[in-house]
Amino acid sequence: MSYNKQKVIVAVTGASGAIYARHLIEKLLLLREQIDDAAIIFSDNGKDVWNFEESNYKISDIPFTVYPSNDFYAPFASGSSNFNTMIVCPCSMGTLGRIANGVSDGLITRAADVILKERRKLILVTREMPLNLIHINNMKIITLAGGIICPASPSFYSNPDTIDSLIATVIDRVLNLAGFELNAYQWGKHE
Repeated sequence: MSYNKQKVIVAVTGASGAIYARHLIEKLLLLREQIDDAAIIFSDNGKDVWNFEESNYKISDIPFTVYPSNDFYAPFASGSSNFNTMIVCPCSMGTLGRIANGVSDGLITRAADVILKERRKLILVTREMPLNLIHINNMKIITLAGGIICPASPSFYSNPDTIDSLIATVIDRVLNLAGFELNAYQWGKHE
């Protein structure tokens, strides 16, 4: 099968929900034939949350290139690199706010700014709740700028019976939005 290979950035921020990021990275490994390049960035808080919530999975064991959060020499800090998709998973409200307001104070927010200015695909997997009006307005700004807000809200119509299958309902949806071809549950396609 022929694919348009993706150059994808995954950013992990400090919102609780590192399990979503781990599942996303694991699923990307299974989709390697569709990937030209994959880059991972952790915010400082993202590292702390990962180490707390995913203590059995070391960041150093991730088989993609992990860039420091202050590395403005990373290729995707410029639109000339042609990275076409960025997924922030999980996306904290602080990161969302900085992206929405053009505050490029680190590699995650700079890369998101580049993705938006180049009219490429930015997907923010928000996990926090409840939302206040500031969060909602920031989501509106990002949506108007071309980004996709994809809350980490699992679906239940596929009858997930484990935490992993529940998490997969979110990650499969994110990857579908990103343009990956995957064999995942689709309404009306499976029994």
